[in-house]
Amino acid sequence: MIPTPHIEAKNKEEIAKTVLMPGDPLRAKFIADNFLEDVKQFNSVRNVLGYTGTYKGRRISVMASGMGMPSIGIYSYELFKFYGVENIIRIGSCGAYTPELKLYDVILAKEAWSESTYAKVQGGYQRDVIEGSPELNEKLIKIAAELGIPINVARIHSSDVFYRENFEQYKEIRDKYGCVAVEMEAFALFHNAKVLGKNAACLLTVSDNLATGEETTSQERQNAFTNMMKIALEMAE
Repeated sequence: MIPTPHIEAKNKEEIAKTVLMPGDPLRAKFIADNFLEDVKQFNSVRNVLGYTGTYKGRRISVMASGMGMPSIGIYSYELFKFYGVENIIRIGSCGAYTPELKLYDVILAKEAWSESTYAKVQGGYQRDVIEGSPELNEKLIKIAAELGIPINVARIHSSDVFYRENFEQYKEIRDKYGCVAVEMEAFALFHNAKVLGKNAACLLTVSDNLATGEETTSQERQNAFTNMMKIALEMAE
């Protein structure tokens, strides 16, 4: 089924085996414009921008996922299932749950805990924790060390809700489930990878801290989270 309902690339060869997946289409464009060479755009459906190019002479793609698990669930499934993509690395922003995490700190999600029913509905998965791919995580940890970029390897919370009426509930989630930060996509991405026998990882940059009230601007979130980009880009093949 190529093209798919949401990706207009006409064949598998237009997309690399490894795809970096920010939520924001403009972050995907920023990466393509500033880090990749020989860039070709392969998707603009719904303005969910996708590009393939080379990084240090090695091929890699970058494509937005949109916000939330239903959105990344669609795009990652189509990339894995129909375009032969083997590895997807989410590169996104997150809200820290602990005061120890500072703005711009990088987190590698060892696993995602969620209240979401995405995995149960999609494939009958009953647990509320899903691991990222250990093999990808090991590679990313090694790359970060080689680049001299500190990363925090931890469990994160994938939430279906951005505006939670009970704001203070994050403390219970942090303390009961051991989550250090919150985002909205990794749980679905990890599930799709497991269902389809593929690999997925999630690198996050702290954009705000619920415990301290610190936050970055939308422009900074779009353009300034370069450390996690540099780590992920080294996965180019």
